[in-house]
Amino acid sequence: MPYVATATTTGGRNGHVESSDGLLKFDLSVPKDIGGPGKPGATNPEQFFAAGYSACFGGAVEYLARQEKLPVSSVTVTAKVTIDMNATGFFLAVVLRTHVEGVDRMTAERLVNRAHTEVCPYSKATRGNIQVGLEVV
Repeated sequence: MPYVATATTTGGRNGHVESSDGLLKFDLSVPKDIGGPGKPGATNPEQFFAAGYSACFGGAVEYLARQEKLPVSSVTVTAKVTIDMNATGFFLAVVLRTHVEGVDRMTAERLVNRAHTEVCPYSKATRGNIQVGLEVV
């Protein structure tokens, strides 16, 4: 049975968003960096996307490590989501900076690449749509 997450936003990028279970409740504001008001205490869709992608990607790396019975003690992923504009309109780009504790660099790179190409639903959804860079640290 699939899981369905539901959230509703009123007022667009300068509005309010809530999840159907009430656990997420946030005011939104366009960041000053891209011409918005940058209201204090407010977030934006790019931060939500970064949070979701980093969590999902880290889970994908952990899943592969468990499958391979590797001694991974922790996985830390920082997703840097950029929103910019060109002649065709707004676009996103992502860099996933990943640290895999407990394995050598070559193994970490292999896990990260496999997570991106085979496992992570966010990576699958963005493939061919936005630029996604991978960094192993």
